[in-house]
Amino acid sequence: MPLFGLTSPGPFFGNKIRAFWNLQILGWLAWFGLRAMSGFAGGQTFDFLVLVVVSAVTGFSLTLLLSVCYRALINRRTILMWGACFGVLAIATAIWAFIDAWFLQILKPDSDTSFTGLLLVAIYIDATTLAAWSALYFAINYFLQLEEQSDRVLRLEAQAASAQLAMLRYQLNPHFLFNTLNSISTLVLLKQSEPANAMLSRLSAFLRYTLANEPTAQVTLAQEIETLKLYLDIEKMRFEERLRPHFHIDPGVARARLPSLLLQPLIENAIKYAVTPQEEGADITISAQLAGQKVRITVSDTGAGLSADGADPTTGIATESTGVGLANIRDRLAQAFGDQHRFDAQSGDDGGFTVTIEFPFQPDGQARIGTEAT
Repeated sequence: MPLFGLTSPGPFFGNKIRAFWNLQILGWLAWFGLRAMSGFAGGQTFDFLVLVVVSAVTGFSLTLLLSVCYRALINRRTILMWGACFGVLAIATAIWAFIDAWFLQILKPDSDTSFTGLLLVAIYIDATTLAAWSALYFAINYFLQLEEQSDRVLRLEAQAASAQLAMLRYQLNPHFLFNTLNSISTLVLLKQSEPANAMLSRLSAFLRYTLANEPTAQVTLAQEIETLKLYLDIEKMRFEERLRPHFHIDPGVARARLPSLLLQPLIENAIKYAVTPQEEGADITISAQLAGQKVRITVSDTGAGLSADGADPTTGIATESTGVGLANIRDRLAQAFGDQHRFDAQSGDDGGFTVTIEFPFQPDGQARIGTEAT
C-alpha cells in the first residue's frame, strides 16, 4: 500500500480528506525533525527528544481540533469568522504553551528559568507554529474553493455551448424535412407512387443515420460525406440529371473531425440557387484536402451565383434558407473551433458560388466509407 496514499493516481486534492491527512502527518513529522535537529545543534541531550515528541503530539492533536473549528467557521460572515478563528487560535496556543512549559519543568526541575519564563518562550514558539499552520489551512481551502468555482463556471460554459450547438443543429432538420416532404407531396399529387416511395425510403435512411448522432457530437469527414450522399440521393429523385454532384476527398483527411451536418446547408443552398433556376441544372463539387495543419473544404457550384451575405441574386434579399444555412455554419464553426477556423463565401465573376471552410485537423477513429473521387 503506498505510503500515505501519495502515489495514488489522480490530483493531490482530488480526495480532500486524504490530502489533509497527508499534509498533516508529513507536516508534523517535518516539524518534529526540525525541532530535534535544532535542539541537538544547540547542545541538548537525548532527553530533549521526549519533550519534542510530547510537543509534536500536542500540536498535532490541537491542529485537528482547530481544523474542525475552522471548517465550521470558514463560510460564516467575515467579522464572525476571523474573530472566532483568532479566539480559538489563542486558546489553542495557551493550552499548547502551558503543556510544553509544564512538561519541561517536570523534565528539568533544576532549571533556573521560572515557569513564567518557560511559558513565555513556549508561547512564542507555539503561536508561530499554529499561526503558520492556520495560514496554510486557509490558503489551501480558499485555493480549493476558487478551483471549484472555476470548474463550476467551465461546466456552465460547456453546458451553454452544448445547448447552443444543439439548437443550431436542430434548426437544420425542420427546414430540410419541409423541402423533402414538399417534394414527396408533389410526387404523390402527380401520382408518381414509385418515386415517392423511393424518396420516403431514402428519407428514412437519412433520418435514421443523422438522428443516431448526438446534436453536439462531431463526426469524421468520411461520415459527413456519407450523409451528404444520402441527402443527394433524395434530391436526385427530384432533379435527376440536372443535379450533378462531384466529390474530391483526399483520403488523408477522411478521419478529420467536424460538427455533424455542417456541410448539408451548403448543398441545400447550391441546389436551390444553382440547380433549380437553370434548365440544364448545375454541377456541385465538394472537395477536401490538407492545407498545412488544417483541413480545407470547398463547396462550389456552376449556378448564377449568390452573394456572401446569403442574398438571392434575383432579388438581393436574404432568404430564410441561407439565413439559417450560412449563419448556422459560421456559428457552429465558432463554437467548435473558436478563432482557429476560416469561413469564406463568394460568387465568381462568371457565375457560380464557392464556400471555403478551414479548421484544425484533429483525426480520430477510422473512416467508414470510401473517399475516392467521383
